Amino acid sequence: MEKRLITTEVKKEEEVFENHLRPQRLTEYMGQEKLKETLGVYIAAAKERHEPLDHLLFYGPPGLGKTTLAGVIANEMGTNIKITSGPAIEKPGEMAAILNNLSDGDILFVDEIHRLNRQVEEVMYPAMEDFAIDIVIGKGEMAKSMRLNLPKFTLIGATTRAGLLSAPLRDRFGVVHKMEYYTPEELQKIIRRSATVLGVEIDADGMVELAKRSRGTPRLANRLLKRVRDFAQIKYDGRITGESCSYALDILGVDKLGLDYDDRKILNTMIGKFGGGPVGVDTLAVALGEDVSTLEDVYEPYLIQQGLIMRTPRGRVVTESGYLHMGAEPKIFN
Repeated sequence: MEKRLITTEVKKEEEVFENHLRPQRLTEYMGQEKLKETLGVYIAAAKERHEPLDHLLFYGPPGLGKTTLAGVIANEMGTNIKITSGPAIEKPGEMAAILNNLSDGDILFVDEIHRLNRQVEEVMYPAMEDFAIDIVIGKGEMAKSMRLNLPKFTLIGATTRAGLLSAPLRDRFGVVHKMEYYTPEELQKIIRRSATVLGVEIDADGMVELAKRSRGTPRLANRLLKRVRDFAQIKYDGRITGESCSYALDILGVDKLGLDYDDRKILNTMIGKFGGGPVGVDTLAVALGEDVSTLEDVYEPYLIQQGLIMRTPRGRVVTESGYLHMGAEPKIFN
């Protein structure tokens, strides 16, 4: 079964493609203007004092540029970056080894940091505060604790589930910032830059059409650009226009709001089987053949953000906008 096109999950075959398009400097990084402005000050101050940056935590939906931003910060600081993820570090000794192999000023980027297990997380507390870790040598009565000094590093954590991060770990970050969805105008700038890097010509209408259907997410914008480029090359003259973009995305099943087949199936099921709701999430998940967590974490956020469905105490409800988008007669709302 083909993977969902509109998902923000990084597909294995796209890693090289994504890395090729990543900006390297703050001046190249589009969007997140408030964050960029404050980061510029923090970076300049740290470099002037010849100190590492304070620890940073970025949170927000996937695909908004958290990993990219960590790489940009490393480039601006002129230092190395080590990239890992919460689920990849299973034992405290593994984290201790990673920390001990860093150099002064290096950046450790931990993606999905909320998925660190408790034992590994506890190793991070003295490492972040005192640049040291406590290790136990021996067992039983012969066991003794020893403190190992670490290089002065910067931890950059990223998470899509900030609420799952423990308070002791969250409180040790000096800078905590939410990544926002991108405006269509910001996405157009990203698409223009990516098209230049890829060597493909795209006009203003093509950028507008792509931006509208990219769900405020640069990762999706770049993925759709790659797919549209193929259609433009074979079906048109190689130039991406509003017409060629609409043609390609319509065939790919991505509509004007960025909804795909799965999103529309949810709306159609709610309208057709449950009269637009309210319907409980468990009942809806069974009707769709999905598990509840996938429905709540993957599909619902964008539908709610676009005002197409609502969560109520009695269950999920399709809004008037949802009915209209699906071409159905709106339910009378009291």
